[in-house]
Amino acid sequence: MNPQDALDHYRILTSMLAPALLMAATGSLLISANNRLARVVDRLRAIIAQLEGGDEMSRPELEAQIDRHRRRAHLVLKACQMLYLGLCAFVGTSLALAVDALAGFRLPYLPTGLAVVGVIGLLVASVNLGREVVLSVRSFDRELDAELARRRR
Repeated sequence: MNPQDALDHYRILTSMLAPALLMAATGSLLISANNRLARVVDRLRAIIAQLEGGDEMSRPELEAQIDRHRRRAHLVLKACQMLYLGLCAFVGTSLALAVDALAGFRLPYLPTGLAVVGVIGLLVASVNLGREVVLSVRSFDRELDAELARRRR
């Protein structure tokens, strides 16, 4: 094998592994997002149990909490969908680099386009996760205010 050919193969392999860093970051965000979703679902179940149990808290307040947590769950769901899209795009980027090399470097826009799709997926997911955090803190503040008001009575 020609030494130059060997270097070209290593460059291609190195390029294919570069999206792995973005895949790892995406995987970490997916774990975090799935944990958030599980916490939101657990909280929703607890609120529904309070509602069904005739808790002393007013029904409208419990229904408002359910609405807030439902919005949070949907934001996390959208984030997860974008993260999975990003993960697929980064895997596709890696494969597209190999296909481009096999095709004689005639498809330069394919790996680049897939990488851009992946990064956009991460961006949209991050925005949705940020919005979910804001809703979470607001919801906690409202629940805390309601509990403090109830204890003052």
